This record gives sequence, structure tokens and C-alpha cells, in this order.
Amino acid sequence: MYRRDHLCQFVNFGDRANIYNMKYRIIKEETEASKYQQERIEAFDNIEKRLDDIKKELRQAKIETIKVYREQPDTYAVVKPTDLINDFLKDIETLLGK
Repeated sequence: MYRRDHLCQFVNFGDRANIYNMKYRIIKEETEASKYQQERIEAFDNIEKRLDDIKKELRQAKIETIKVYREQPDTYAVVKPTDLINDFLKDIETLLGK
């Protein structure tokens, strides 16, 4: 026997079929929207993880910079690009509305 949803695809039931198809479309759109929203929320978790990794790398860069400046006290060399990193962080803050 055919299921009702299969019959709606092949037989015109009048207004009831249109209501069914609209309901099916709405449910499908809600499912797609909730999936999209969940992916967007999970993206924040990924960003937070990446920021934690970056924080560790910043600590290492600081240690490396201190080491270079202790070994070469008269140098003006840029070991790590702190100005550029600060500019990127400002851009991120701007995007987040801070």
C-alpha cells in the first residue's frame, strides 16, 4: 500500500495536497535552518579552540623574543610581528562589535 506522502506526489487531492506540501516545505526549511544555526554555533567552539592555540603560540613567541633580546641587547630586530598581530586583533574586535 502507498503511504499518504507518496500519493500526494502523484495524485491531486485538491487543497489538502497543497496544505500538505506547504507543511512539508516548512518542516524541511526549519530543519535546514536549525542545521545551519547549529553549524554556526559550533563554529564559535572552533574559533575558541584556535584562540587557545594562538595564546600558547604567543607565549612561545614572547619567550623567544626575550631570549633574542638577552643575547643581543643592542638589537632593534623584530623577532615576532607584534604590531601586525595587534592590528589583526583590533580587526577581530571591530567585527565582534567591541
